[in-house]
Amino acid sequence: MDDKLPSADMGLAQLAGAIAEPARARMLCSLLDGHARTATELATLAEVGASTASAHLARLRDDGLLSMLAQGKHRYYRLASVEVARALEALLVVAGVPATPFTPSTPDRLRHARTCYDHMAGTVAVAMHDQLHAQGWLLDDDGEGEYRLSETGAAGMAALGIDVPQLQRQRRRFACACLDWSERRAHLGGALGAALLQLALRQRWAERELDSRALRLTPDGERRLLAALGAP
Repeated sequence: MDDKLPSADMGLAQLAGAIAEPARARMLCSLLDGHARTATELATLAEVGASTASAHLARLRDDGLLSMLAQGKHRYYRLASVEVARALEALLVVAGVPATPFTPSTPDRLRHARTCYDHMAGTVAVAMHDQLHAQGWLLDDDGEGEYRLSETGAAGMAALGIDVPQLQRQRRRFACACLDWSERRAHLGGALGAALLQLALRQRWAERELDSRALRLTPDGERRLLAALGAP
């Protein structure tokens, strides 16, 4: 018998045991939509207390099914990898149970576009982040959300009038994933994210609302902003 088979069997049994507990299964299924959730939210979805949820989340992290992101005072949990999501989706097909949809509670005008410190957040900002990745402008070498620009990305930013070398000299993170609290997916933070917000304001693609973090984007302004980042 192959000596590797018992280890593989044990590993599979351990993962199956992690998924088999109903509360843990509900937590995992709720994260299939790609949106991160807090321990409190996952405890509510799983219908368990805070201490029980903490133990379940620790088990799922230890078994490599979840990853945790600390942002400010909050701790957000998401599926550890695309492979985990695919495995869960396959099991849901067999079980015949749909995944739990994500329903944000943020007011529409803030959810669409707003400032997050000195960069843009909201639905539009998440779309910008995804577009920069899709175009191959943003690279995440270690998968930890610390970004660098590809040659194409650096050229694209220069064409927009963004001084990339000057941003890189600043005493702050150059470009990083910042978890969006309404979308629960990443938007672009750091010096590059701040520069893109200033670009949008200069070009009048976006306008600040008085006494609010909300940003106002016309449909044409939103289209021009995303087109500037390579969207068709």
